[in-house]
Amino acid sequence: MNAAELEKFSGAWPGTAAAVRRDDELVLSVAGRAFATLCLCGPERGRLSFAVEAGHFVELTAQPGIVPAHYAARPFWITLVEPERFGTAQTQVFVRRSYELVREALSKRQQAALAARESAAPKKRAARKRRD
Repeated sequence: MNAAELEKFSGAWPGTAAAVRRDDELVLSVAGRAFATLCLCGPERGRLSFAVEAGHFVELTAQPGIVPAHYAARPFWITLVEPERFGTAQTQVFVRRSYELVREALSKRQQAALAARESAAPKKRAARKRRD
């Protein structure tokens, strides 16, 4: 999954933002907290890192093509070092679950604000359709 596909897939989720950091890494975040990173250049180009449940960390890192992420401050993050081993659908499941894990760790106030955005989004779409 490349950067454009990743941004398109996750861009509609409430509170999601994408930014390039250090000119070589796309960072996807929710309410300012990263939930996935994609290396954009160099020998690690295409490697995708994201959060996983603590209970799945060992199981996932035992699989070929997955290693613990090198982020010292982020426990239970993994990196797909061979992203071609995983189809688009599986990669999307990983990224969506990471978004949910990070979102669940936000403060109650931040979660409520995201929930309000989520519930307002369908109303906006319906209002646009009526105007068209």
